[in-house]
Amino acid sequence: MAGLSGAPRSRSGSPGSPAALDSTFLRSPLGGLMGAQAVLGLLVWALIADTTYYLHAAYGWVMFVSIFFWILTILFFVTYLLQLQLKFYMIPWPLVLMIFNAAATVLYVTAFVTCAAAVQPTSWRQWDYNRRAAAAFFACLVMITYGASTFFSFRAWKGLGSNAATSQVTDHA
Repeated sequence: MAGLSGAPRSRSGSPGSPAALDSTFLRSPLGGLMGAQAVLGLLVWALIADTTYYLHAAYGWVMFVSIFFWILTILFFVTYLLQLQLKFYMIPWPLVLMIFNAAATVLYVTAFVTCAAAVQPTSWRQWDYNRRAAAAFFACLVMITYGASTFFSFRAWKGLGSNAATSQVTDHA
């Protein structure tokens, strides 16, 4: 069986065994990108939340996108880190992850553009300007990491390359 990084995986992740940490996932491109998305996504919504975002409708969208995808990324990260996807082998995880990353990329493009366009350098509160500008920068970085994750997820879904996630369904067939 191959793990997310293409390295052989032990049967400890079989459906009847307890969850175990998958250290190869952390070293894989997908694992590293998910970790980066969690950290950068946290920065985006924390920076926006520390401003008077509720006075500007555009930042409500940025907050929704960043918090929603931050929570889902954490859930996917924990699922793969603990090899829980092996317990739910009937779910096509590479396809689910590719759709998730593609949707996150598209919505983060809109959140980045919205956040960057709503930054006003003539704001009467200088610290709001700085935080919003930093949030726009980090939103751009998160958008790029989700785009890269979409690429690796697509490769895993199609079965291309050994460094991306491989189909979990074939491990149990």
